[in-house]
Amino acid sequence: MGHSVNFTITDYLLDYCLRLSSNQEDMSAILLSDAVLRTLPCHRNGFSGKQKCDNLFFDHKWHPMAVIHKTFSKKKRKSLYASAWPSRSRLVVFSSMGGDSGEDFTNFFDDGDGPSGKSKVLEIGENELLATQEALSEARKREEAIEKERDKLLEELARSESKQQEYMATIMHDKELAVAELEAAKALFHQKLQESVEEKFNLESQLVLAKQDALELAVQVEKFAEIAFQQATTHILEDAQLRVAAAETSAAEAAYQIEEQIRSATEGTILSIVKQSKDAIEKALAVAQAAGDHTAKAMAAFTDDLNLVEEIVSIKSKNVKLQNAVTDLESQLLGSKNEIGRLKLELEQTLQRANAYELQAYNAEKQLLEFQESTRKAAHQQEEEVRALLEKMKKDSADRRKAASKAFKVELETIKAALEAAKEAARSRDEAYMRRCEALQRSLKAAEATSETWRRRAEMAESILLKQVPLSEGEEDAIYVVNGGRIDHLMDDDSQKWKLLSDGPRREIPDWMARQILSHRPKFPPRKIGLSEARLSKFKTLELPKPDEVWSIAQEKTKEGDTLFEHVMEKEIIEKKRKALEHALQRKTVKWQRTPEETKLEPGTGTGREIVFQGFNWESWRRQWYLELAPKAADLSRCGITAVWFPPPTESVAPQGYMPSDLYNLNSAYGSQEELKYCIEEMHNQDLLALGDVVLNHRCAHKQSPNGVWNIFGGRLPWGPEAIVCDDPNFQGSGNPSSGDIFHAAPNIDHSQDFVRRDIKEWLNWLRNDIGFDGWRLDFVRGFSGGYVKEYVEASNPAFAIGEYWDSLAYEGGNLCYSQDDHRQRIVNWINATNGTSSAFDVTTKGILHSALHNQYWRLIDPQGKPTGVMGWWPSRAVTFLENHDTGSTQGHWPFPREKLTQGYAYILTHPGTPVVFYDHFYDFGIRDIITELIEARRRAGIHCRSPIKIYHAHNDGYVAKIGDTLVVKLGQFDWNPSKEVDLDGSWQKFVDKGMDYQLWLRQ
Repeated sequence: MGHSVNFTITDYLLDYCLRLSSNQEDMSAILLSDAVLRTLPCHRNGFSGKQKCDNLFFDHKWHPMAVIHKTFSKKKRKSLYASAWPSRSRLVVFSSMGGDSGEDFTNFFDDGDGPSGKSKVLEIGENELLATQEALSEARKREEAIEKERDKLLEELARSESKQQEYMATIMHDKELAVAELEAAKALFHQKLQESVEEKFNLESQLVLAKQDALELAVQVEKFAEIAFQQATTHILEDAQLRVAAAETSAAEAAYQIEEQIRSATEGTILSIVKQSKDAIEKALAVAQAAGDHTAKAMAAFTDDLNLVEEIVSIKSKNVKLQNAVTDLESQLLGSKNEIGRLKLELEQTLQRANAYELQAYNAEKQLLEFQESTRKAAHQQEEEVRALLEKMKKDSADRRKAASKAFKVELETIKAALEAAKEAARSRDEAYMRRCEALQRSLKAAEATSETWRRRAEMAESILLKQVPLSEGEEDAIYVVNGGRIDHLMDDDSQKWKLLSDGPRREIPDWMARQILSHRPKFPPRKIGLSEARLSKFKTLELPKPDEVWSIAQEKTKEGDTLFEHVMEKEIIEKKRKALEHALQRKTVKWQRTPEETKLEPGTGTGREIVFQGFNWESWRRQWYLELAPKAADLSRCGITAVWFPPPTESVAPQGYMPSDLYNLNSAYGSQEELKYCIEEMHNQDLLALGDVVLNHRCAHKQSPNGVWNIFGGRLPWGPEAIVCDDPNFQGSGNPSSGDIFHAAPNIDHSQDFVRRDIKEWLNWLRNDIGFDGWRLDFVRGFSGGYVKEYVEASNPAFAIGEYWDSLAYEGGNLCYSQDDHRQRIVNWINATNGTSSAFDVTTKGILHSALHNQYWRLIDPQGKPTGVMGWWPSRAVTFLENHDTGSTQGHWPFPREKLTQGYAYILTHPGTPVVFYDHFYDFGIRDIITELIEARRRAGIHCRSPIKIYHAHNDGYVAKIGDTLVVKLGQFDWNPSKEVDLDGSWQKFVDKGMDYQLWLRQ
């Protein structure tokens, strides 16, 4: 038989709330419902006559606050059971916590008198029972809020402890790392300092030796000058004296001969005249005597003979004959006198010539004295110049020593400053970590104090509100999930989650990471659709905030002033600076260890030991080439490459880059400007030179002129027709005539214009300083004078420069001519026009190798016993190669015989000059290891661009040559080894043996 009882418990609950509020100093006030607590409906037990009352749940809401305390109860989850005690109403509060421990506790508050039977039976109206039930439900909710806050305190405490341990471990680890790095830096500094001191001593010793060498050289120069002067003056003096003596002798001999001739002629004439006169007188006397005798006879016979008249007549006729003979003698005497006069005249002329010879001898002697005086003065002046040169050398040596010492001191100061900076950074980092640790300790102490306060308050509240009684059977399934079930996902051992929850992310979260985080966030229990479904569900969740009100890693930004984030960034910066310093010290050490010959850079030769790698082919533009080439830097450096030839970097009408338009636009088909700089930086990190392929001969226009001709340029260099040569037949240039050949596909630039040369020099310096190129490969240099190349090279100061002077070889009847002197002479002329500031591709050697390696090795030696290409005339400026992007690749204008590639590389990699390795051969043709082996042989033998070469054999069967003093190479099927060569001394060890292709020997 049922009945109803009414009673009011308002005063009791109000007194309880006031007492609970007075014990909570920092907690938010308990929010009670405005409804008046009314009576509870009770139902009488039918068979016992007792009342069974529904459970009264109440809740009080706490201000949400993350405070941690340990779990009050250590028991497993308990259920709230209804008691069968008669006529008893009670308040039951149940709370459950889901977490790692799965621990729950059940608190009871009993408003009756207990089993002693002292409970009062009240009659309550039905309306008051409903109101009271609502009020008690609010009280139950507040009690659950208390449980929630206590659970949060426990969670926060565990989280703080784990964070403290991790922070301490992180701090100790970072401190150990910092100490280790500092010790390593100290050791490295002492090592570098010791090496620097040793290097300084070596430099000083070298300087002293250099001074001694300079003094010895000066003394030798002075001696040589004196000897040369003495030899020159003695030779000239003796020559002059001999000439004077010869002149005097010739004059005396001529005078004596003339005198002898005159004397002999005079004596002969006089004797002949006297003899003829005597003969004539004797004849006359004989005739006179005969006439006297005849007269006497006539007179005697006159008397006897009457023919006296006839005898007289005969006598007269004889007298006439006698007179005629006398006349003849007189005429002969006159001729003799004339001959004597002529001889006297010749004698006078001879005397005059003798006087002239004496005058010449006098003048020669005078000139000899003057020459001796001038030679003496020149020798004195030369001596003064030698002394001045020695003084200058001494001064320069002292200046270099001071400069080297100053640079060494500056380097040491820089290293010390860097180490001090590293120490200071490490010290500041330690201090920051210590400050962080102290702050965490203070925060932990405050959290512990707050936790203790909350624990005391919770215990006080629980002692008032909760009493343990069993649940009824109908309430066993009333399971309440604290925090919507998310606590299981948060209370685990992964402390990084707590770090993220407490400090936020260290940096901005990318979109892809945010999406991934959103997809992996903890899942909540299923949302209830209706009231009836919610009442029937076993899960009774709390009211959760909306998703936009919940903190999310994906939406969180970096905290401003986040100490941990700043420390991490500072550590990354310090680590980057440390690595940069170590790299700089390593490069400096390597540079100090190199010989002066290896460190000396000239635009025409580089260091003289360069091995160039052409880092592209004709199809490379189809891929992101800079990003593909950059990772190969380490591999190229390990294989012995020293310089990488890049493709043309500028924007181009043709994708390969050889039709440039805007020179300052480096976003080409090979990649962007930033990718290019990244690729160059990777090369520099491996100590590789980056050679840019620059096209200076021609440039493609951006606009058409009013005549419809493409000759108006754009970009940062807006040139006009005045920048184009006037003899270009296609583009109506108004500049000066071209200084080379015409390239018909694009406007040819007029390099004689001052503004053109100025702009090109500024552009080259921009590529050097801002982009990072170290040298140039100059395209189509046949189109303009080598003098302009000299000006560009001197203005940009590259480490290495190569010109492409591609000209046709000489052929006869379809066969290659043996002599290619004219071809290599044209290349040498161009190099000479650059004053040796640029090298050139040895196209001559490439063309000869095409035929020579097919059992025509005799083509590899010229009549002077030297190589037949540019290598034989100017090896330091010869850049040898087998193929490039024009001759090979997909163009194939002049491909090298593929079966002879290894022989070709064996030739160019072992001979003087600067060899070039083609990308396709190295990475696509399967001969990478062979090329690397040949490069290693070149390195071990110390071959450089100026190495001497001696060719022993060059015929149909093979080729043998010694390069330098330590390497011998044999090509072909010729059966030969160093022991068979008489002129080849020393002990030789075979380094490479490729059978009939080639063999290499190194001197032991």
